Amino acid sequence: MSLRNSATRFGAVSQFLHWLIVALLIVQFTLGWSAADLPLGLHKLNVLARHKSFGMTILMLAVLRLLWRLANPVPALPATLKPYERGLARVTHGLLYLFLFAMPVTGWLMSSAANYPVSWFHQFTWPNLIAPDKQLVDGLKEVHEALAVALIVTVGLHVLAALRHHFVLKDDTLKRMLPFTRR
Repeated sequence: MSLRNSATRFGAVSQFLHWLIVALLIVQFTLGWSAADLPLGLHKLNVLARHKSFGMTILMLAVLRLLWRLANPVPALPATLKPYERGLARVTHGLLYLFLFAMPVTGWLMSSAANYPVSWFHQFTWPNLIAPDKQLVDGLKEVHEALAVALIVTVGLHVLAALRHHFVLKDDTLKRMLPFTRR
């Protein structure tokens, strides 16, 4: 398999970044929801520290993925798609990229406003983006949570579209992002 995208298939680098981010998003939602139910204490702070570390990892991978995408045009959408379907695909992908950036940045802003450090797996601490502001924390928390819901809905639409392509339209849209498959 080629590292780079071809006209008909995503390359190994695009596939790796895609599936790694998928796995990290699952970890993120698991950590985020489990932390919400924990009482304030050391265990909750440790879970949130891991949540922040994985969030910043997703942000860095999203930057890499976007740069890779700009340098490696994606395979063309199937010619059988209607114009509105092409538009929906572009909007959905744009929203996914937006959320991959907005989620970690709003989390980082929220931590900065609460004056809680954002460390990356205890290797280094990211600088605060804004001065501490207790009034801003609640608003940023609401935005972060709303973005999480919007991301889940958008991912759900993305998955349903991929399954529709595979099982209903019977085209290779899903296969071109799966490793170890051929056209």
